[in-house]
Amino acid sequence: MGEVVSITEITNDIVQITMQDKESRNTFSKELIEGLKEAFAIVKQKKNYKVVILTGYDSYFSCGGTQDELQQIYDRELKFTELDFFTAPIDCEIPVIAAMQGHAIGGGLVFGCYADFQILGKENIYTANFMKYGFTPGMGATHMVPLRFGSSLGYEMLFTAESYRGGELQERGVSLQVVPKKEVITEAIVLAKKLAEKPRLSLVTLKKHMTSKIKVSLKEVFEQELEMHEITFQQSEVEENIKALFGR
Repeated sequence: MGEVVSITEITNDIVQITMQDKESRNTFSKELIEGLKEAFAIVKQKKNYKVVILTGYDSYFSCGGTQDELQQIYDRELKFTELDFFTAPIDCEIPVIAAMQGHAIGGGLVFGCYADFQILGKENIYTANFMKYGFTPGMGATHMVPLRFGSSLGYEMLFTAESYRGGELQERGVSLQVVPKKEVITEAIVLAKKLAEKPRLSLVTLKKHMTSKIKVSLKEVFEQELEMHEITFQQSEVEENIKALFGR
């Protein structure tokens, strides 16, 4: 997996996948994508694992697409569906906990939404910032963000592209667990241990049931989002914003 993604056994049946591409701040670099693919492939092979904790490093969970990827989509050289890693948490047989101990931005936020559980840090920034650049959301964001954050707040996040601290989301009544940043991993392990008490077969069977409708819906959502990209990515201000606003 290289240096940007590591996999660590917390216990015999709980495994932690850590994204730590410090050069790119956990944007979707080629190294991060390949590392995540390999990590989830290892999880699939290990039949003793019952729970995955997915997390980032320091102040970053994931910052979404790279500037080059956004430019390639603008140039019609890339579609978000070709980044075929971001559904890995929901495709994983066993439950995945997104321990979002750092900032989660754009596609990075959506990536965390594909986990079965999300734990947020009060101090961290969470934003679905696609519309900041002038293009409509992708990666299934139009389905997954309202699903995880609630319909009203999720719509607001998608339309306004505003940034929210975890504590603010908690005050707004988000149903996700929000704790001080330093406690995110600890709380994820507590939850993971509760899950790991159950038989693996039962966990796998329940997850398959709980995610089946989401997976069916996503097929149509991806098609619709790609159609919207065909319309909204071709605006001249989008390219200008990708060059001027990325990383801000």
